Amino acid sequence: MKSKVPIWQRGSFRITVAIILLILAGGAVGGVYFTQIPPEQPIQFPHNFHVGLGAQCEYCHTGTATGPSAGLPTTDKCWGCHQQLTPRNADMELVVHYAEKGLSIPWVPVAIQPDFVQFNHQPHILAGVSCSTCHGDLTTMTVAEPQKGQNMGWCLDCHQKMSTPEEFVRLSDCATCHY
Repeated sequence: MKSKVPIWQRGSFRITVAIILLILAGGAVGGVYFTQIPPEQPIQFPHNFHVGLGAQCEYCHTGTATGPSAGLPTTDKCWGCHQQLTPRNADMELVVHYAEKGLSIPWVPVAIQPDFVQFNHQPHILAGVSCSTCHGDLTTMTVAEPQKGQNMGWCLDCHQKMSTPEEFVRLSDCATCHY
């Protein structure tokens, strides 16, 4: 004899739905958590030290003024300065290792946008937006960290505050970043 209890009222159905919802919620929470922690880098690059010496962001991240990606420093860029220094720690010895072997330093990008977002540094640099506006105060950071809350609402809020109402119409058009 068939049960007259509707499927959504059965205990096994409710338990299955609860497990599925827990898995989805766990995946969402995990996804947010893992985008907010700095990735492990091959060399613990001390941004605060280099910025303190007067190094400009654009010196190592040469793509900021010319294209969409800021780029990551090449081994040759690091070696240009560090070949003149005596290695004082394991990280500096790693720079020597990569340079002498002709290997690229496998930096891990920190500020990663989803595939459906097209971010271009060039117009922001040309508009006078400082690197710290989006990337935080690197004079206080050893290793670069993802900035919390960087999302579409954060970008739109900044565009609205830093533009005229006429400019905001263009800057808030979906096709500006999603193409």
